[in-house]
Amino acid sequence: MRLPRDWGGLELAQLLRRYGYEITRQTGSHLRLTTQLQGQHHITIPQHKPLRLGTLNGILKEVAMHLDLELETLLESLLGK
Repeated sequence: MRLPRDWGGLELAQLLRRYGYEITRQTGSHLRLTTQLQGQHHITIPQHKPLRLGTLNGILKEVAMHLDLELETLLESLLGK
C-alpha cells in the first residue's frame, strides 16, 4: 500500500489518537506524542505539511513496531480501510 502523500504532522497526530497517542508537548514545529498502550512510548512528529515520505515511513514503522503490528495493517487502519 502506498503512503499518503498529503498527510501533515498534525493530521498524523490526530490519526494516532486511536492508538492512545496524545500530544504531551510541543517544541517549535515538533510535536511529542506519548502512549501508555503496551508500555510507554514516545515519538516526535514535525508539524510540516506535507510530511516527507521518508519521515512518515519512519514514524509509522516505529509505531507499528511498538504496537506489534505489520506496517500494512497499521496503514489500513489509519486510512479507514
